[in-house]
Amino acid sequence: MRTAGRMVAEILQILREQVRPGVTTFELDQLAEEQCQKRKARPAFKGYGGFPYTICASPNDRVVHGFPNQQPLVEGDIISIDFGLIIDGFYGDSAITVPVGRIAPKTEELLKVTQDSLACGIAKAVHGGHLSDISHAVQTRVEADGYSVVREFVGHGIGRQLHEDPQIPNYGIAGRGPKLKVGMTFAIEPMVNVGDPGVKVLNDGWTAVTVDGQLSAHFEHTIAVTDNGPEILTCVES
Repeated sequence: MRTAGRMVAEILQILREQVRPGVTTFELDQLAEEQCQKRKARPAFKGYGGFPYTICASPNDRVVHGFPNQQPLVEGDIISIDFGLIIDGFYGDSAITVPVGRIAPKTEELLKVTQDSLACGIAKAVHGGHLSDISHAVQTRVEADGYSVVREFVGHGIGRQLHEDPQIPNYGIAGRGPKLKVGMTFAIEPMVNVGDPGVKVLNDGWTAVTVDGQLSAHFEHTIAVTDNGPEILTCVES
């Protein structure tokens, strides 16, 4: 899983560096698939439940599961890129939200709060803790600054399957749910809205958008519970 996670992180970094005004999310999708082929890995999302693309590309008020398209990104947009792959029978899954050129200060704050909430959740993924400690930490960080957590979509276990038990909501009361043990692997993924937490799914059956049209951000890491605390698997080795 370290190998899969590192490859995911490397490819996301390549995609991040290509994000600029004028680039299309379809181009990013093609690049992600090419990078999978280069590493002899298989895209995790393409064909999963009928999803037709390698990445989920969700700009602005799109929350998750957006379809890549030929519409160029413009200055001031934000774009969530969710990406996973499988290699040697194991999965990695991660997401980043990237500014397109210069963005408004309030939008920068949304990205910071969402990233911070992911870090807070990861910090609670320790042996002997409870699953809901992760959820509570994410919610507490997000709501402290007046943002809202999406409730319809959750993090999840991950390993030999992309989505495994347990589900990991981004809200809840601490001290509940299964006890965490060394060796467990999770994908923790806060989705944070500027306005109302509610989302709706568009007619394509996949793309989730905020009900009020306000911005949403999404960050995700695959992590492992270890004897030395949580280990982020979807990171590039230094």
